[in-house]
Order: sequence, then structure tokens, then C-alpha cells
Amino acid sequence: MSCTLLLVDDHALIRAGVRALVQDIPGYTVIGEASDGAQLLEQFNALLPDIVLLDLSMKHTSGLDALQQLKRVHPKSKVLILSMHTDPELIMCALEAGAHGYLLKDTTANELEHALLALRNNERYLSPAIAHTVINQALVRSQGPATPAGHSHNLTARQLEILRLIVRGKSTREIAHGLGLSIKTVEAHRSQIMKRLQIFDVAGLVLFAVREQIISLDD
Repeated sequence: MSCTLLLVDDHALIRAGVRALVQDIPGYTVIGEASDGAQLLEQFNALLPDIVLLDLSMKHTSGLDALQQLKRVHPKSKVLILSMHTDPELIMCALEAGAHGYLLKDTTANELEHALLALRNNERYLSPAIAHTVINQALVRSQGPATPAGHSHNLTARQLEILRLIVRGKSTREIAHGLGLSIKTVEAHRSQIMKRLQIFDVAGLVLFAVREQIISLDD
């Protein structure tokens, strides 16, 4: 069954370009478009897409405001940010507002496919190009002295290894391939990590990993 997408960008040429990229990715269909936050809500209510691809810079309503409005009405909606902005504060705000992923507009079709697959599988996705930026911003935001790694959590060595890869923006498939594990095993570890930490978003995991010195800017 095809995964349905709603494109939200105030530039028709950008929407046309993304639509063209999606057409070359099997299993995905663009079922609607919107140019601002009001149209996003209207189209989402009418079409109920599986994933929203959302720009952050729009004329009438900022993408961040549109995201917050959508999440208030549809808290379980999946949103992939597609933006030219690399400002770390803006990226963190988008993740904290409920975005499931963040891609830069100069992304390749291959990376877009990876991101869509991650969201389709109820995962998060960060473009590798901004993963370091997100970690840096988490470090800037962290307050107080960091505690030694392993002292305030119950994660196993394997789970710590997987957490580091999640924070760096790796997908479940990439983690499984890199560690020689099955996808189901990685998914089980991911679920256990989130349950043990009681953290269910990328921004929170990044902040936790930095505060606990599980990952650093040099990693």
C-alpha cells in the first residue's frame, strides 16, 4: 500500500521539484499540496496523509507555527521538515515541536527515500549534514555539570552503542547493517532505550546523550 504525502511550501516550483523526486521513489504518492499553515490544516483534515513534508519559511505562517498548530489538532501526525535553514536553534525548536525528521533542501533523492522510510517505520530521521549541529546545540543548551556516562541510566553497552548511532541520525536499517544485527533486534533495543529513559523524541535523546557524555562534539 502506497504511503501518502502532503507537500507544504509557499513556492510552487519547490513543490513541483519535490513531487518529481517522490515520483521516482516506489511506494510513495503525493496526494495534496499547501502553500501556508491554513491550507496545511485544511488539506490534512480533508486528506489525512501519512506524512507531511513541511518548509519552515513561508509568507503568511512560519513553518514552525504551522507545525505547532498541526500537532495541537493531530498530535500523532508525522512531519518531515524540508528546509534550507541550518540554524541549530531553529532545528532544535522544530524537533521539540514534534517534527519526526529534518532534511536540507539540497538533499539527494536517495536521502529523501531514507528519511521517508524512517518516518514510515515510526522512526526519526536527521540529515547527517546537521547531526553535528544538533549535538552542538544540545551541548549549548545543557545546564549544570554533566554526570559520568553510565551513572544515571540503566542502558547496556549495546544500547549505548545504538543510542550513539540514533543521535547521529542513523536509521534502524543503517544501524542493523553497521552492527551486524537484524532490524527487529535494533528496533527492540530502540524501544527499550526510550522506555528506560522515558524520552521519546530525537531532541531529548540528543540532549540526554550530551549531558551524560555518551556522545561529544568530537564523535
